[in-house]
Order: sequence, then structure tokens, then C-alpha cells
Amino acid sequence: MKTIKYTVAAVALTALSFGAFAAEPVTPAQAKNMNKIGVVSANGASTLDGLEARLAAKAEEAGASGYSITSANGQNKLSGTAVIYK
Repeated sequence: MKTIKYTVAAVALTALSFGAFAAEPVTPAQAKNMNKIGVVSANGASTLDGLEARLAAKAEEAGASGYSITSANGQNKLSGTAVIYK
């Protein structure tokens, strides 16, 4: 019984820690207080929300804590870029 409680607690803490490191969009004012660590790009999205999700995932993969979308273009398939910050 104790093993189950510890396993559930460990899984819950792991899930919380993964969510805490997700890259979040930042405003220009917030970006001034952060360090730019690079630029990411994504393509093939069919909606702006989908493009933002792809850029956020790439920012997170690069170890960023925040991102600011700098361009989005296309018609049926969208592409865009974002500056990433730590």
C-alpha cells in the first residue's frame, strides 16, 4: 500500500516539474530582462495556434524559458520564427 502511495506521489511530482519548464510567450518588456539565446523556426502549420504551438515546442527543446514570435506567413501552410530567451 505504501509503495502505491509513493509511486503516485512520484508521478505527480514528475508531471509538475515538466510543466514548470515549458517555454512561455514573453512581452517586449519582459524580454528586456532576459537573455536572448537564439532563434527557432517552424513550418507546415495550418492555423496560427498550430504555428505558435510548434514554435513553443521548438523553444522548449532548445532549453528556452520564453519566446517571442517575430514572423508568421503563408496561406494554407504557415511558417514563422521566434526569438528564444532564457
